[in-house]
Amino acid sequence: MTLTERLEAIRERINTACARCGRNPQSVRLLAVSKKKPAGDILAAFNAGQTLFGESYVQELLDKAPQVSAPVEWHFIGGLQSNKVKYLVGRVSLIHSVDRLSLAREISRQWQKKESVADILVQVNLGGEATKRGAGEDEALELIPAIAELPGVRVRGLMTLPPWNPDPEQVRPYFARLRELAGQVAAMGLENVFMDELSMGMSHDFEAAIEEGATLVRVGTAIFGERT
Repeated sequence: MTLTERLEAIRERINTACARCGRNPQSVRLLAVSKKKPAGDILAAFNAGQTLFGESYVQELLDKAPQVSAPVEWHFIGGLQSNKVKYLVGRVSLIHSVDRLSLAREISRQWQKKESVADILVQVNLGGEATKRGAGEDEALELIPAIAELPGVRVRGLMTLPPWNPDPEQVRPYFARLRELAGQVAAMGLENVFMDELSMGMSHDFEAAIEEGATLVRVGTAIFGERT
């Protein structure tokens, strides 16, 4: 299959998943995870109608973005060190991976320098895996009110990367739990906190994520092929 055909197939799968659970396909956005892929692949995907791209490494984004002349939208989805935050200002429209107050404070500080506001997602580690970033559930419920007090930051929702399992049904409970957690946060009625984005689901399980409420699905391999 060509890249264009793979993108069309994924969009069809998104539409089918939305139809199964009675959702409007417009409520789900496809984030093409382009890390470790060349600018040419991104341009090819753009020419096939894809505009939203996710990168995981700051230096790679800095190197790659100038090579992409098309008007794409960049999201940052990887682990983020506070000393790298300044390089993302004005380059990304959403940061998916905020997992601690110190990082949120630095984002606030850097975006305020530009008299701007950063849209972020709080990453939640629902599986309690030591090898993955993210706040635990209880931590997240304490972290979000603290972030809400920062100027220059808007919490738009939550992100999770559940424990790996090839069977989407084994992962589904984590997606459902993230949706429930977003409901708990929304009920707090915090200023500058909006639970309108749930970033969850990847190439092998995004349909289950959509059925559980995902608004952003992060798909890389199924679009671009295996990374080398």
